[in-house]
Amino acid sequence: METPHVVLSDDFSSFPLGPFPYDPDHSAMGEYHFCMEEGYKGQWFDPIANWEYKGPSWLVTAPLMDGSRCMEQMRVTKPMEKAAVPVLRAGAVDWADYTVSVALRALTAQEICGVLFRYQTSMMHYGFFLVPGGVELHRVDKLERTVLASARTDWGCDDFHTLTVGIRGDSFTCFLDGRKVLEAADTRYENGCVALCACMPTQYRSISVQMDNAAYVRLMVLRDKEKHLLARRKEVYPRPVLYKSIDLQDFGAGRQLRFGHLTGTEELFFIICQHQRRVFKDRYPFISCMTAVSLESGEVLWQIGEPRDDEDVIGLTTDLPFQIYDIDGDGIDEVITSWNFTIFILDGRTGKVKKSIPTPGNVEPPQDVCGLEFGRYAFERLNVDAIRIVNVSGNARPSDILVKDRYSRLWVYDRDLNLKWKFSKYNTGHFPYGYDIDGDGKDEIFSCYNMVDDDGGLLWSLPMDRDHTDEIIIGKMDPDREEFLAIVSGWEGFMLVDKRGNILVRDVNGHGQRISTGNYCPERSGLEICTTTYWGNNGIVYMYDCKGRELWHREMLCNGNVIAPVNWNGSGADLILLNGDCAHGGLIDGDGRVVVSFPDDGHPVLCAEVLDVTGDARDEIILWDRKRLWVYTQDRPVALSAKGEYLPHKYPMYNASNYRGEFSFPNWIKK
Repeated sequence: METPHVVLSDDFSSFPLGPFPYDPDHSAMGEYHFCMEEGYKGQWFDPIANWEYKGPSWLVTAPLMDGSRCMEQMRVTKPMEKAAVPVLRAGAVDWADYTVSVALRALTAQEICGVLFRYQTSMMHYGFFLVPGGVELHRVDKLERTVLASARTDWGCDDFHTLTVGIRGDSFTCFLDGRKVLEAADTRYENGCVALCACMPTQYRSISVQMDNAAYVRLMVLRDKEKHLLARRKEVYPRPVLYKSIDLQDFGAGRQLRFGHLTGTEELFFIICQHQRRVFKDRYPFISCMTAVSLESGEVLWQIGEPRDDEDVIGLTTDLPFQIYDIDGDGIDEVITSWNFTIFILDGRTGKVKKSIPTPGNVEPPQDVCGLEFGRYAFERLNVDAIRIVNVSGNARPSDILVKDRYSRLWVYDRDLNLKWKFSKYNTGHFPYGYDIDGDGKDEIFSCYNMVDDDGGLLWSLPMDRDHTDEIIIGKMDPDREEFLAIVSGWEGFMLVDKRGNILVRDVNGHGQRISTGNYCPERSGLEICTTTYWGNNGIVYMYDCKGRELWHREMLCNGNVIAPVNWNGSGADLILLNGDCAHGGLIDGDGRVVVSFPDDGHPVLCAEVLDVTGDARDEIILWDRKRLWVYTQDRPVALSAKGEYLPHKYPMYNASNYRGEFSFPNWIKK
């Protein structure tokens, strides 16, 4: 008899008693910071980030008197549209044909518990479940949960039961305690790993995944081909080498960094801001220290406030209100910021005040203000949430200043800090987008679901009443269409919207968190669009073509994927930055393969940014944490092209935000 190949086996005996590693703060840090949960994970990964619960979802216990371990799911929930269920995954997504078997005890018979197979993401898989009064076989495809087969059968909550699924091609055979109970066929997913999944407290004692020899040989052949393909692709791209490192001393922070030319020269500087919190969590943070540093020399140009050398300064999950921009057109960048209920324009060379006004008063009835914590104002004046440079005046260059509260109101000022207009009573989302939609030379402002005219009047709104828009891109991504909006709006999904407010494409693919566009697949027409999820079904990266058709999806085994487009080799093909980690990060190509990895040299991994630092038109990767900032460049010179120099149009430095949709619109300069 043929001996099967065991590709996964776990009785959880290697785990210490206690929680499976999780984020104890259940915070938004992982939206754009790489921060791994501490503790031993073995072969397992928890892809669910849930702000509704405190404490872990999974607990390693020893409920049996023989001392053996169980992996116990502890949540009390149920499958619902636009909500995640507890999942713990293991194995490799390239598995195709195998047999998976789990021993489990359902501690209640109220909801589903069982095993997932051909698991591609927490939103795309099959599952074999115990259900009240029987068993069911499910297919989950994003929001659609389909029962492929079901049977009435007896099982009890006082015993461990063995669930087994044999997967061969498009046929699935399911066994309960050795008895065949279900058969079904489906072609949606051809491969995928396995996962534990339960909506009620359930103890898992063991799991085993086996392959017969033919399936195992097919897998090895496939992996060998993939290995050689990846090696060839990696040869095309330069390796990252350290260009510069800077000691951040005691003024370091998280992803609160802006770049600009503060002295009016070619020298590049950055400003990094520390914060303190007021009132409640991250709802009212304020700048407590602002430090201007030369990216060339690492020397401090100036500093305002008192730095703090503690971990809290990296823990902020919102923007801080500051931008670097030459607002008055004198050739030298100013710093536009809000500090202690005042809006300031600071001299970039010295940090001295050039102009200032008090922030707006909180005069609207509290019940009319969206997202107001505790239903009442904490302050007489606005605690500014974010700042953006726009052009609603129709000047030759942007010179208007938009400020906002957390979720409800916008104010626009001219460069002399005279109020032009205010927009309120609508959800603002995180970071409104300025774009001349109608071609009159003045920016319209897209804010959450609302298109606001250059005079502050509402032009149209999308028919959405849930969540808010996290990130926005506007431009010509499809050569067959005029410019359109590409947005991710939480559980309202990924959308393409035309300039008149008509939804062209909508895919509710999880809680949409980040979005970028670039020439990720040069062989395809137009630009591709990449999105990520957070909150609930965490860490899923999707790739779409210019018409909004999904090309592929991947569930990353980490958070903090910024998915920024990167002009790494000057060829005209953009790569995508995930994060700075050696094992989980790097740059992926348009097929989702990691073609550039970071060296294992002890570099910081908390924060990542993309910027042309050396001036050769290619991008560098900037990585930093509280203490250090490192810049990586390429290990070889740029390759010349007959088209000229590739210098794509990117998001402007002067509108930096943790909630900006990243773009790279192709542009060649003839040499």
